[in-house]
Amino acid sequence: METTAHSLQPIVLGQPRFKNSSVQAAHQATGLASAWLLALKQGPATAAKEAEGDFAVALRTEQGQVFMAQDRFATYSLCYRVVDGQLHFAERADTLADEACELDPQALFDYLYFHCIPSPRTIYKGIYRLPPGHYAWFDQGRLEVKPFWQPEFHENKSLSFEAGKQEFLRLLQQSVQRQFDGSKAACFLSGGTDSSTVAGMLMRASPSGAASYSIGFDAEGYDEMEYARLAARHFGTEHHEYYVTPDDLVRSIPAMAAHLDQPFGNSSVLPAFYCAKMAKDDGVTRLLAGDGGDELYGGNSRYATQRLFGFYEQVPSILRSGLIEPIVGNSALSRIPLVRKGGSYVRQAKQPMPDRLRNYNLITRVGPEQVLSPALLAQLDLNAPLEHQRQTWRATPQPCSELNRELAYDWRYTLGESDLPKVRAATSLAGVSVGFPMLDQGLLDFSLQLPSNFKLRGQKLRWFFKEALRGFLPDEIITKRKQGFGLPFGVWTVKNPGLQKLARRSLDALVERGLVRADYIHTLLNEQLPAYPGYYGEMVWILMMLEQWLEQHKPNYRLSAP
Repeated sequence: METTAHSLQPIVLGQPRFKNSSVQAAHQATGLASAWLLALKQGPATAAKEAEGDFAVALRTEQGQVFMAQDRFATYSLCYRVVDGQLHFAERADTLADEACELDPQALFDYLYFHCIPSPRTIYKGIYRLPPGHYAWFDQGRLEVKPFWQPEFHENKSLSFEAGKQEFLRLLQQSVQRQFDGSKAACFLSGGTDSSTVAGMLMRASPSGAASYSIGFDAEGYDEMEYARLAARHFGTEHHEYYVTPDDLVRSIPAMAAHLDQPFGNSSVLPAFYCAKMAKDDGVTRLLAGDGGDELYGGNSRYATQRLFGFYEQVPSILRSGLIEPIVGNSALSRIPLVRKGGSYVRQAKQPMPDRLRNYNLITRVGPEQVLSPALLAQLDLNAPLEHQRQTWRATPQPCSELNRELAYDWRYTLGESDLPKVRAATSLAGVSVGFPMLDQGLLDFSLQLPSNFKLRGQKLRWFFKEALRGFLPDEIITKRKQGFGLPFGVWTVKNPGLQKLARRSLDALVERGLVRADYIHTLLNEQLPAYPGYYGEMVWILMMLEQWLEQHKPNYRLSAP
């Protein structure tokens, strides 16, 4: 790789706040890069720990060392590569790749498993991405990459609801104010609790009002524009809407694939792009997004599901082994629906976390051997993604509740590896910046102290969050089912000739590249997708986006023999 000026230029992103008053003063007086260099006098680990909020930094010292650090949620992206004893860095993995850079077959499987490629791996061999809450220090040819932060939960059992509510509302308003840069105030608005809360707080922060931007779909079960309109009326935002069509997808899928630095399979990236594009066309330069509320305060339905599995551990062992398990394990009785369901429950409840989550993984349920070519399978460790998940699960310091471990796990995978990159890709392609007020340091610290039963009370998701916002948000939004900008891709592909053509051409091309089995692609497109478009549409999407990325970035790629 030839040394490029780009890979040597310092990267200083975000709005960090430094605990050290001298460093914070340097930030205000001489700029962010100078502040980081001053902070580094305390050592790289301390420098990273001293920064709060959203940030990404990569710079060289006068002595030739390289310091990199990534905030606690990986709001930005930092990639690096060592070549000829020198560390190169960039925001994008493809910026660091040259013609000789090979694709990593294991990363291809990671993508199919996670629908993204979790850090530190990237699609390219030898190019890595700095994980959330990590720093890197390169000195005299030696690279050290370590976490500077892991979530530590200290539940305040004495916290009253009323005191917590007042502090929470104060922190919410403060976090939105921090993310508001004084330009035209604007936000995404899906109609859910998070985006609606941001919209309401943004109206308070902006004296001239705020604009809200929503996406709809003309597909039954996918459109929740009525809730976005309800929130817009309730808070008085200047509301804008756009209905995405199948033809929009046909036009924009190649453009999004070209924009991404590596394969990415979160289908909500396209609706988010059209939302951001609408805002850009309206003169907006910065959008606020509501990502993070579910993960900090217990809003995902699987948290309630996993709690149900946890109840099995409370059953006396003599009852489990002497009665329940013999009954559900009886092959004759398993034909009874209730016993069959009980057997499924027991089998999952006996699995530890995060192994249990593998039961819901798409590529695992379909079967890698059914989908992938023998040549690709021969180069893979099929257990590597699960081991990655186990390491993340173990990394959360103990003691903490099972729910809080699930939250910390999702901060890595749902936020850091999927949702934040999704919004970042959508907004950058549209040409606007983005802020995530729900992930403000104050709200993060508050959530670390919130009692677990405030987050999930019985089977009530986000109990405290919703109750604290009752009276601020319309009741209909507090009680609505979560949806977001979910894309009806499978439903549309079954009916729309343009999407069908694009999907078929893309999946057939993966067969030609030697990555997937021709017989599975035939079954997927001709049998599984028409029968269950909502479920198998996801498989078509992630395979199609993989091929679209390859067409844009590695058009001549063919799987080489192991």
